[in-house]
Amino acid sequence: MSKDLILQLISLIDLTTLDNKDNEESVMKLVNKANLGISGIHPAAICVHAHFAELVKNNTDIPVAVVGGYFPSGQTTSSIKKAELEILGKSVADEIDIVINRGELAAENNELISREIKEARSVTAGKHLKVILESGELTPDQIVTASKLAISAGADFIKTSTGKIPVGATPEAAEIMCTEINNWFIQTGKKVGFKPSGGIRTFEEAMVYYNIVHDILGEEWLTPELFRIGASSLYDNLVRELENL
Repeated sequence: MSKDLILQLISLIDLTTLDNKDNEESVMKLVNKANLGISGIHPAAICVHAHFAELVKNNTDIPVAVVGGYFPSGQTTSSIKKAELEILGKSVADEIDIVINRGELAAENNELISREIKEARSVTAGKHLKVILESGELTPDQIVTASKLAISAGADFIKTSTGKIPVGATPEAAEIMCTEINNWFIQTGKKVGFKPSGGIRTFEEAMVYYNIVHDILGEEWLTPELFRIGASSLYDNLVRELENL
């Protein structure tokens, strides 16, 4: 464990609050923490519910990420999702994290899932689009399929989890998703980012995903442009690790 490595991990974090009881006070507490940073290093983004985007944007220079696509279930009509994302596409948010409909994936309605992601990409042009698979609800084969659908439909990142179910990020899901990202890069030369989230709280847990990305995708992926970690408590724990060095 080194100071430089801890600071690098901090720079990869999407510092997140997606609590059902979030309000201006709790969101600003997160913003102030992000703005303070540590040793001149700040999180890669601040991720909040969509109606807080303007509040965050007005109080930081750090990129603002919001969730959409009928987060966290993905269970509504395509037209409602598109209408929501059209609004978010015109908002001050820099990044949008959407979630796929796992019921449709289980029913093998792959064309519908692909179309919804393509529509999301179309109406959010100019913003980073992260597609959440909710891998904890999927089989390995479904993770492969969902990864391919999201990547080919135009996702800038594929993300493991919403953090709203018992099983968040797992090394097994991360390896599958990074392998599909690598396959796409080999086929097309296009780089897609990876974001594990859900249950990553310690330096050791974060390093599991850091090493998976390094081993499968290479060192060039170890930047905020291509690798994020969705977390809240991880940030505080890394700051404590720094203080104890």
